[in-house]
Amino acid sequence: MNEIIKEIEAEQLKENVPQFNVGDTVKVYGKIKEGNRERIQVFEGTVIKKQGGSNRATFTVRKNSNGVGVEKTWPLHSPNVEKVEVVRQGKVRRAKLFYLRDRIGKRAKVKELVR
Repeated sequence: MNEIIKEIEAEQLKENVPQFNVGDTVKVYGKIKEGNRERIQVFEGTVIKKQGGSNRATFTVRKNSNGVGVEKTWPLHSPNVEKVEVVRQGKVRRAKLFYLRDRIGKRAKVKELVR
């Protein structure tokens, strides 16, 4: 039974998944369905969490929109996620950045990783 599940999950994986980490600023191009039309909407923000493995992997992106914090969780291998583009890499020392929820303005930024 376990092998059958692994085979089905392996078929659902995307081949070209971008490499990004927690703290990175990313643009997520998500498909939105409105009636019978389909369009792509860009959601740009900081990755505050990555979790799961194989085809169940998800990541959460947080952005401030008109002074209100907005978070969206995206499945990494979903057909509704067109592509994920890394805008800049962040320098963080934690796996989950939930402390950004309590911060406002400049304090809510993550330093850029300079290589």
